[in-house]
Amino acid sequence: MAVDAYGTDGSGDGPGLTATLRRRGDVVVVVAAGELDHDSPEPLRRALEQALGQDGAERVVVDCTGLMFCDSTGLNILLKGRLDAKAAGTTLELAGLRPPVARMFEITGAMGLFTVHPELPQDLA
Repeated sequence: MAVDAYGTDGSGDGPGLTATLRRRGDVVVVVAAGELDHDSPEPLRRALEQALGQDGAERVVVDCTGLMFCDSTGLNILLKGRLDAKAAGTTLELAGLRPPVARMFEITGAMGLFTVHPELPQDLA
């Protein structure tokens, strides 16, 4: 199993963001960690583009367990990823939303647009 990683160096105001990909059968898992904000959107954007471009991927699950913060920039990346997944005939799901990240999804109404798992399903860990 190949793992692809993308990241920022955290040289801005926050600790930066990393996004890694791994494949489990027909599921691509994108593991996001750090702070997803206007200073660090590229790792997740690139990871989602690659995940959605993989042949035979029926689902993409974003593991948000290590995501400490998400602002509107991050929310928009995930919403666009959801639309791109739908256009590609797959789904984009979220797992392990921490309270500060879940709050962003709840107050914007975006929570209802995604399948959200309380934690990354065991078979994908």
